Amino acid sequence: MTAEAPTTEVRNAEFKQRFIAMLTDLQDTAAEDGEAIALIGHLASDLSSNLQQENWSSAKKVVTPQVYNDLLTVFQQRGNEYHQAGKAKHAYAIQALAMSLVSGTMRADQQMAQGEKILDSLIDHSVGVYRSLNPVKPN
Repeated sequence: MTAEAPTTEVRNAEFKQRFIAMLTDLQDTAAEDGEAIALIGHLASDLSSNLQQENWSSAKKVVTPQVYNDLLTVFQQRGNEYHQAGKAKHAYAIQALAMSLVSGTMRADQQMAQGEKILDSLIDHSVGVYRSLNPVKPN
């Protein structure tokens, strides 16, 4: 007897539960753990700059399907590497961005759309703080 693969509906429901837990935790983390938020800001700033965008929300809007898939692959690989190396805050930063990216595909769900806005606002704020503390130096 083989186990059936979960349906898209089941996977989406599981993701939604993890997303809500992550968003709740991230709101607490923002108040308590500046290092984790700085890592999110740093990573999101770098990715946004690579996509020639001002912030994470803008960067998500220009992500092509190929870039989306590439980012998820890199997020999974690096997140696992950081986790195995005991770099929990780095893995957490990647998880936040990955969940933000995936949540953009679930906007038909009103709760997910609202959660995505909250998460992206927090990420964009962390980008702004990171860039204010680490200004780009002219060449």
